Amino acid sequence: MSSGPVRIAPTADVDPTAVIGEGSSIWHLSQVRDQAVLGKNCIIGRGAYIGSGAKLGDNCKVQNYALVYEPAILGNGVFIGPAAVLTNDEYPRSVNPDGTLKSASDWHAVGVQIGDGASIGARAVCIAPVKIGAWALVAAGAVVTKDVPEFALVAGVPAKRIRWVGKSGVPLTDIGNSKFECPITHSIYVEISPDHLVEESDQ
Repeated sequence: MSSGPVRIAPTADVDPTAVIGEGSSIWHLSQVRDQAVLGKNCIIGRGAYIGSGAKLGDNCKVQNYALVYEPAILGNGVFIGPAAVLTNDEYPRSVNPDGTLKSASDWHAVGVQIGDGASIGARAVCIAPVKIGAWALVAAGAVVTKDVPEFALVAGVPAKRIRWVGKSGVPLTDIGNSKFECPITHSIYVEISPDHLVEESDQ
């Protein structure tokens, strides 16, 4: 079933080699670079940047002025908040040790990987290479320097896990015996270890 036509604002800059999925919208002043791939029904907000070869799954939202640098890989249903940044240079320098300006061949880009359903809050920074687990939630303004487990809510600088969240994004309620309940869906989750939570139905 078709998701509808692609909508690209007249002021957006979309490279001809970018692949844009059905039903996706690319809004004013945003830029989608060469070889980038967007799935179906993605929304790229005003002034957002999608780097060369970056890959987004279906139903992703990249909010205004967010920067998704290549070679980032986003799963389905990922949310990137306003002005959030996914970096791609582990050891950034403008120049080489001899003082000459770095070129593309002088460094190796590393990407941020984000699992299905995860959300990155406004002005958060994810320092590549990190992996954000499925359905995780990175709080606004956080700086992520280490991998984030699935269903984890992380906050702070550097970001640390402070709670668990369910697929609704709402913090889970501890109901004892290493089990947690979503107050929205009433789904039950099980804590296997301090860094590993699973939905009970998936056990």
